[in-house]
Amino acid sequence: PMIKGNFLPDSISSEEYEEMDKTFPSLKAGSYKVLIVEDNEELLQILNTLFSPFYQVILAGNGEEGLRKANEEKPDLILMDVVMPGQNGFQLTRAISRDPQYADVPIIMCTSKNQETDRVWGMRQGARGYITKPVDPAELQAKIDALN
Repeated sequence: PMIKGNFLPDSISSEEYEEMDKTFPSLKAGSYKVLIVEDNEELLQILNTLFSPFYQVILAGNGEEGLRKANEEKPDLILMDVVMPGQNGFQLTRAISRDPQYADVPIIMCTSKNQETDRVWGMRQGARGYITKPVDPAELQAKIDALN
């Protein structure tokens, strides 16, 4: 599975939204922009469904689109996959984090690459957090909260 729990796009009940409100209490809908760069369409839609009640969500299906949307939208947070066609997440994280206009935009890498060397490399490229798939929403929220 791409995500832990039952956060499937077509089947979120009002009870699950209430649970998500408890899981993500610090967020207010539309007040914060998050750019999600992920080439897996299923996970992209799951993360969109998970975050859209709380964030203004911007979606990108690859690194080039992610960089373009970062330039257009100036997000407050970026969730970055690593393994993507074209420019990978390590390369894009390095490019974005070293650009002065994005110095204050944290990047959390969200990837299937689960080796310690991958995590260390991601952090050296400028990521402020690193989580592995399947995504645990509570772990992701803890990483976001730790940024503040």
